[in-house]
Amino acid sequence: MSKDKTPHDRLWEMIKDIRFGMLTHRHPEGGLHAHPLTTQNKGLGEKAILYFFVSRRSEVGQRLRTDGNVNVSYSDTHKDIYVSITGHAVVSEDLDAKKRLFNTIAKAWFPGGAEDPDLELVEVHVTHAEYWDVKESKVTQLLKMTAAAISGERPQLGEHKEVAI
Repeated sequence: MSKDKTPHDRLWEMIKDIRFGMLTHRHPEGGLHAHPLTTQNKGLGEKAILYFFVSRRSEVGQRLRTDGNVNVSYSDTHKDIYVSITGHAVVSEDLDAKKRLFNTIAKAWFPGGAEDPDLELVEVHVTHAEYWDVKESKVTQLLKMTAAAISGERPQLGEHKEVAI
């Protein structure tokens, strides 16, 4: 990681172009459930909060009010980037934040705009992140894995880090 980049910067750099995050939460009976949600952020910011819009008609907001422990995962298989984020989610009624984050694509789901009564804003306060960023080409990855299989040593591919936020 560059000396100039904070863990927040590096994390945002990895996920900013990945359109959907899979937000996983717990159902009351204990099972896990994941939803593909569009990240609404324009940056991660010092507070490390991810923003998502959800429909009040879905169970997501209700579940998060009961248990806000979540995971958001991102992947870009073409770039071999994989990110797992742990955090605490809350449903916010912050109209200023809704207006600031609202965009044309959100309008397709919430035609009433930022004040649409069906619109709920989910804030995920990031507490931990882990990422894998494989920069080697697919051919190099294959060669390293083959060499590792022959030598019995684990292949060293890309960068793997854990970040406490």
